[in-house]
Amino acid sequence: MSSDGLRIPEFYKLSVRERVRAVHERGVLSADDFRSLSTGKHTLDLSSADSMVENVVGIMGLPLALGMNLLVNDKQYVVPMVVEEPSVVAGLGSACKLIRNVGGFTATSSDPVLIGQIQLIELPDIDAAKRALDERRGEILNLANSFHPNMVARGGGARDLELFVHRLPSSGKPMLVIHLLVDTRDAMGANLVNGMCEGVSPLIETITGGQAFLRILSNLTDRALVRASCTIPAIELAGRGYTGEEARDGIVIAADFAAVDPYRAATNNKGIMHGSDPGGIATGNDWRAIEAGAHAYACRGGRYTSLTDWHADADGNLHGRIEIPIKVGIVGAPLESNPTVALNLRLLGVESATQLAEVMAAVGLAQNFAAIRALATEGIQKGHMTLHARSVVTASGAPPEDFDVVLDRLVQSGVIKVWKAREIMEDLRRERQRGNGSSRQRSTDAKLGVGRTCSRLRPPRDRCTRTHDDQGPYRGLRCGHPPLDSALGRRIRARGGPQGQALVRAARRRGARQARSQRPQHADRSLP
Repeated sequence: MSSDGLRIPEFYKLSVRERVRAVHERGVLSADDFRSLSTGKHTLDLSSADSMVENVVGIMGLPLALGMNLLVNDKQYVVPMVVEEPSVVAGLGSACKLIRNVGGFTATSSDPVLIGQIQLIELPDIDAAKRALDERRGEILNLANSFHPNMVARGGGARDLELFVHRLPSSGKPMLVIHLLVDTRDAMGANLVNGMCEGVSPLIETITGGQAFLRILSNLTDRALVRASCTIPAIELAGRGYTGEEARDGIVIAADFAAVDPYRAATNNKGIMHGSDPGGIATGNDWRAIEAGAHAYACRGGRYTSLTDWHADADGNLHGRIEIPIKVGIVGAPLESNPTVALNLRLLGVESATQLAEVMAAVGLAQNFAAIRALATEGIQKGHMTLHARSVVTASGAPPEDFDVVLDRLVQSGVIKVWKAREIMEDLRRERQRGNGSSRQRSTDAKLGVGRTCSRLRPPRDRCTRTHDDQGPYRGLRCGHPPLDSALGRRIRARGGPQGQALVRAARRRGARQARSQRPQHADRSLP
């Protein structure tokens, strides 16, 4: 489908059911997946969960959302994201929409190579061991590939060996670390690589005369690098009270901060992972491994720094770039054991693990842009707390029919707390009770001849429509509205809302009593 065909205007305003139907109608969801999402049958069941890990007692749910408007290498994606933090999906959608309109993201990736490590200790001669391993490199690789011939048939398999010498801090003795580089193609490959390392260790011990100790993969997957970039004309950044150039320069300054300060870089990179991790979780990948590799890679120069770079190019455009190790898979039993994962992969429509990695890197760069743009302009707290308010209202137990009203009042109050949301709910309850009471009171007043035909039931903006109230010293009193030029009238107009209405009701009661006591002196003799 074309990029325009996947655009769903104001997707966030739709109900959950309407969103599911919208993506189905655009061909993103198959009929089976549409029914599965609509009925809730896509979720992991208890028996399946019990077979995945030990000591299962239940299933904990997380929101599954869709990141919209992502354009990578001229292909439009709808990105499944599993995340509980407010503002992540909204920030991504806003950033991707802007960047999509100026050409989208360009992404490239290296082969999906995973590193297996074999630790050799008690070596009689390290230099001789290195020479022997170099001479028999082909033999070791052939043995490794013999354990997974299907991987080799798909174009993957063991590619090379790397040798490193370190000293054990505890004893000062040297050790030799062998890196077995394995292209795992579309599989995550953790178990595959671990098996290869264990399988070739006896041969390596024979060749070197040393002892193979640890044999395990590394999560610093810097042989599986992904790069993504985008270019945004400065004029597209204008808004929120800033010119495009001011916003661009602010983003560059914020990026510079993260480049030189590890404390800022840690938060900056966490924001990047806000984009990449939810996609990893949604597609059943090991997001903890992705996190570990990313943060370790951020230290590759000996100092922790930002994984992204933002600068102004020669034409004055804002140019952003990310380089990050992402080793993921799209096939294998761990992914297929969860029905939601399989559904998400079909929805995303990636054809290879490297394509998934490129999407995740672009999402991370978009999320980083959204965060630092907010920080460099209006500040991140305003937008973040507005979206956080939704979680607060949900936690307060607000019923669906009151959700939007409580949310609006909570945001207006500026106090985004559960107790405040519950206080607003209680105010709504009282208002409804007062509303019912006011109806009964108006009926009683009518019987007494007080306030008949008056159309003002809220604080008056001008004056009461009753003509008999427009003249004389008691104007406004017989319908319950205070004189407009009185102190009470000014207070009501200033306050408005429920408090103003409460003052009106109090004034109505006082006015009714005063009118009855002074009725013979009033010019309106038609009232009983």
